[in-house]
Amino acid sequence: MIIANPIYDVVFKYLLEDMDIARGLFSTIIGEDVIDLVVQPQEVMVQTIQATEIIRILRLDFKATIRTKTGQTKMILVELQKARKLFDIMRFRTYLGENYKKGEDVVNDKGETETNPLPIITIYFLGFKLDHITNAAIKVDRTYRDADTGESLSPDIKEPFIENLTHDSYVIQIPFLGDVVKTQMQKVLRVFNQKFKKKEDRHRLDFSENTDSPLVQKMLDRLNRAITSEEIMAEMNAEDEVEKAFARIERQLELSRQEAKMNKEEAEKNKKEAEKNKEEAEEKDRQLKILRQEFEAFKKSINRS
Repeated sequence: MIIANPIYDVVFKYLLEDMDIARGLFSTIIGEDVIDLVVQPQEVMVQTIQATEIIRILRLDFKATIRTKTGQTKMILVELQKARKLFDIMRFRTYLGENYKKGEDVVNDKGETETNPLPIITIYFLGFKLDHITNAAIKVDRTYRDADTGESLSPDIKEPFIENLTHDSYVIQIPFLGDVVKTQMQKVLRVFNQKFKKKEDRHRLDFSENTDSPLVQKMLDRLNRAITSEEIMAEMNAEDEVEKAFARIERQLELSRQEAKMNKEEAEKNKKEAEKNKEEAEEKDRQLKILRQEFEAFKKSINRS
């Protein structure tokens, strides 16, 4: 089946606009049942050019009700960020900080409305490779431990104060999605695998494999429909043009950085040579002074004789 490439922001967003697909994807990634999901009106696409970097990121926020492995239900915020290229880590932290300000209005025992903070889960889809980790899917979770003994506390203990000030994270490295398919997560994430990219058209993936996963089939069907959308295809072309423009600017920035580095190295070299010349001149002056002193002493010895 030929599908639209979800590495593109417009396609990725279109895929997750189907709440059943988004709910299934999130359930698969976090390993808990997402029973309800509502997209929050905080979609952000940042695309700016700074002096030393180019930034393009898609951010989507969701409010989810999940059923934990212990059977309890709780409401959380799911912050999803997708970036095709590495950029300043402070951007990720800035968006996360905004979500820490959000809460849920509830009525307390006194009949008063108060805002309670919601736990946060972050999911990062990366189109680039991290420096030291080659795993395609990474989970960073929290374990309560006794700081004195290092002993883990019961996993059933969940303290609201701690839960609301810390969060679990999931990182998907799209370039490391491989050919091995053993788990449900590997089956689902395979839809994003860029190894299926058609050589003559990177807008499309040739996903020719059979699947026994209803979620994967639903994702494939939606991505297949995306190809017929002239609006989506036009936006993909626009993304390509932006990427090309950014690539040109990146090359110019890199050339400027290299030139600045060469100028700095040349200046340092000239400085060292100037210091060396100064030292040589000072040494010659010192030797000349000694010769003069020796000559004066020689003249005095002649006059005395």
